[in-house]
Amino acid sequence: MHTECPARYDAIVIGGSYAGLSAALQLARARRRLLVIDAGIRRNRFALASHGFLGQDGREPGAIVAEAREQLLAYPNVQWRDGMATDARHDDRGFSVSLADTRLAAPYLVLATGVKDELPSIEGLAQRWGRSVFHCPYCHGYELNEGRIGVLAAGPHSLHHALMLPHWGQVTFFTNGALEPDDAQRAELRARGVRIEPRRVLRLADTATVELEDGTRVVLDGLFTATHMTMASPLAEQLGCELDESPMGRYIRTDALKQTTVPGVFACGDAARMAGNVALAVGDGAQAGASAHRAMLFG
Repeated sequence: MHTECPARYDAIVIGGSYAGLSAALQLARARRRLLVIDAGIRRNRFALASHGFLGQDGREPGAIVAEAREQLLAYPNVQWRDGMATDARHDDRGFSVSLADTRLAAPYLVLATGVKDELPSIEGLAQRWGRSVFHCPYCHGYELNEGRIGVLAAGPHSLHHALMLPHWGQVTFFTNGALEPDDAQRAELRARGVRIEPRRVLRLADTATVELEDGTRVVLDGLFTATHMTMASPLAEQLGCELDESPMGRYIRTDALKQTTVPGVFACGDAARMAGNVALAVGDGAQAGASAHRAMLFG
């Protein structure tokens, strides 16, 4: 049975990672009464360092979030609750959100709920995720020092990965039965210096050594693959927010101001983008927080 809490908040931000913290900061500085609910599961928790985020390049991701949270909570109008928001719905006070045995209310919501990465089912891949297996060249390509790079195909969209990565090293494209490049695509890959490996991948070993089905070992410095993204939270669908489809999975549909298709609900970060990184998540959050505040002012 839920305990009903009075509507003490102007907005609730669900998700306390990069996008949610950024959204909350805008609302805090607008002197709004604000609650942040966070389950503590960052998408990039497997990575040793975050790259490409201005002023924070090379820093441990958890340290970035911890400092941002400390700065946010210095504002006396901000409250924080650890836990998983399990249910959200419209009610006569705007929106209500369930957290453990408590139901909280606010007239505006910001969803920064993130996504989960579903990895290709290859032995040894998950254990190396974020260490020597990656999805974003801009985040991790430079540190491979123009070395031996693999691309593991997960579908037709992996061709884009293979064509990008020669700027970061010597690329082998493991098609692994996930796609069969046509003649024009093969010519484009060859022109970029990409070696095509059609044999099936059996497992990963060592740092990022690919073992093929016939026992051949291809020693690499790093491997890139595309994941399939799924929503980390059911809240957007519970609220009736429309979703868009992409080759990587579904994400929450928003306009340029990060308003969802449900008035009063804003969304930001990886849950509301086809693809993203830390810097884009922070920018998304800043826009969502400012837009939610303007909605409070002007409707």
